[in-house]
Amino acid sequence: MDEPDAGAVAEKPRLWDAAGGWTGVLTAIGILALTRAGQLLMIWWLGGATAEPRSIRERLLIWDGGWFLRVAMDGYPEGYTYDANGTLQGNELAFFPVYPILIRTGAALGVDPGTAALAVAWIASIGAAIALHLLGTSLYGKKAGWALVAICCSAPASVVLSMAYSESIFLALVAGMFAAAHRRAWWAAGLLGLATALSRPTGVAAALGLTVAALLAIREPGEKKLPPLAAAAAALAGVPLFLGWVAWRVGDLTAWFKIQTAGWGTSFDYGSSTLKFLNTTLRTGDGWVPMSVALILLVALAAAGVALARKTWLPLAVYGVVAMVLVYGQAGFYHSKPRLLLPVLLTLLPAVVAASRARPRAAILSIVAWALFGLWYGAYLVTVWPYTL
Repeated sequence: MDEPDAGAVAEKPRLWDAAGGWTGVLTAIGILALTRAGQLLMIWWLGGATAEPRSIRERLLIWDGGWFLRVAMDGYPEGYTYDANGTLQGNELAFFPVYPILIRTGAALGVDPGTAALAVAWIASIGAAIALHLLGTSLYGKKAGWALVAICCSAPASVVLSMAYSESIFLALVAGMFAAAHRRAWWAAGLLGLATALSRPTGVAAALGLTVAALLAIREPGEKKLPPLAAAAAALAGVPLFLGWVAWRVGDLTAWFKIQTAGWGTSFDYGSSTLKFLNTTLRTGDGWVPMSVALILLVALAAAGVALARKTWLPLAVYGVVAMVLVYGQAGFYHSKPRLLLPVLLTLLPAVVAASRARPRAAILSIVAWALFGLWYGAYLVTVWPYTL
């Protein structure tokens, strides 16, 4: 995974050409389409055998999708929400604004809000496939770009790329941001970084990664200092802007954190709850879904360790490490952690590089086997598994 010297970036061919132009990009979109179509078929198949049949559309709009739709159509509440006993509840202020804004834009054009939510997510998934291909190509070559699309878009939690969730938008933005930063397109990196940070709270990790890229760039002879520093500043401003706005709206500096904890049990406990979950699950082996989540968490840690040992591009490594600290270090629903790890990318890089260097037949067979499990796993979670993803 060794990266070429940063000063050699200017000698590289144009990223569009290196990625195969339209042929390369359409191939990436085709890979995405295969994963989405395959997963929708699995959702239809598994959903038909459940005690409570629902349409595919209903399953794609459940859980967080309802929250995003309420933000999009009704706006954010004025303050805290309490139940009949006066207990603080979670509310829509927990959800970052980029996805709801796009849903509302689609609804304003006359599209049904649920349809708009799914359309935005699916279009963003196409953007994610393109951005992943460009990032993988810029880092390791065209084959790695396609492998990154295939492995990421068929991961065990990749079902959210088809749902009314913000992961597809975040993934498209963060991959695009790093691809732009790797090629020193700082204006694009800054705009994408700001949008990334206004999409999900883990945007703070992406902003730190972009800051590292900017600091590395300004050390290079002849590199202008203002563009990379402005890009980093834009990305760093995103999360504080939203959290500050929530604090101002509620009248409490810690409002966003209190709402998160009240609604979803989310708080940073330095990994205590994650360690407790791993210890209990691995000792008792109670339930195959908890066991599978525990194994996913351990394998992701090991894969991240391999990626770091092989000297992954430092900005992407910093983003990945900080994002993983946030995922592993916080309390909350254990079965949501694979979803939160999906956009981290660091955990996927060893497999991506191995696939890009393997013989085509071996790489294809390995990725197909991974995809069959990952797509079935995600379909199971939204059809048979009764809890939120």
